[in-house]
Amino acid sequence: MSLQARLQRRIQRYGWDLAADAYEFLWQQQLSAAHRQLLLLAAPLPGESVLDVASGTGLIALTVADLVGGTGHVTGVDISERMVEAARQRAAALGLDNVGFARMDGEQLECADATFDLVICALGLMYMPDPEQALREFHRVLRPGGRVALAVWGERRNCGWSSVFPIVDAEVSSEVCPLFFQLGHSGALTALCEQAGLVGVAEQRVTTPLHYADAEEACDAAFVGGPVAMAWSRFDEATRRRVQQRYVESISQWRQGDGFRVPGEFVLMLAQKP
Repeated sequence: MSLQARLQRRIQRYGWDLAADAYEFLWQQQLSAAHRQLLLLAAPLPGESVLDVASGTGLIALTVADLVGGTGHVTGVDISERMVEAARQRAAALGLDNVGFARMDGEQLECADATFDLVICALGLMYMPDPEQALREFHRVLRPGGRVALAVWGERRNCGWSSVFPIVDAEVSSEVCPLFFQLGHSGALTALCEQAGLVGVAEQRVTTPLHYADAEEACDAAFVGGPVAMAWSRFDEATRRRVQQRYVESISQWRQGDGFRVPGEFVLMLAQKP
């Protein structure tokens, strides 16, 4: 493993630990359209065994637990311990006993071969230093005929919030994910899936606006509960005010009254293990 890859994983782990408390409040509604469409593609069935990689606070896993029912089981894994703990607490509050969560690296899954009927990874693959290795792992843990359902952010030009990265990088090298939007290019995800040995690959795009009630909520989603949370935690107050102002200016074209309607794009993928 390269030094750069180790650094990126460390930033992801501790960055999402910092974002965990705010993530669900700031992002559940914004991601709901992509999540709904991904679940339609994945079509979890009663009795199936499902792995949810980069599970976060369990937004996908807990819904899938209902769909697979008492005869099925869902395992949610995430690199962030605090995200995993939040997901466990949500599952306990809902009284779900067919779902479990563990801290785990999506590129090195601690799961036996041919264990799952379905692997889901919603908006996690872009953060991994080696997404092709992650897809090989997804292939490995699937049973023959099992499905992989993926979602990544689309092209940078179609994601209005993407200005957060250069704004933060102008202050400090955030090292979040150098290839973040490359998986959103047409055919990029298809090529990775095929290289990992998956077949029947079907790719589709979903465009949906991200609604924010005001500038504070838009900034919190971008900085506090998102991928640059670790860099944000190290900024002093003057730097925070400066980057907030620049970000609000960058999304000002999508202002509606006090709020914002920022464009978003997702790429969804369904593939199968032969």
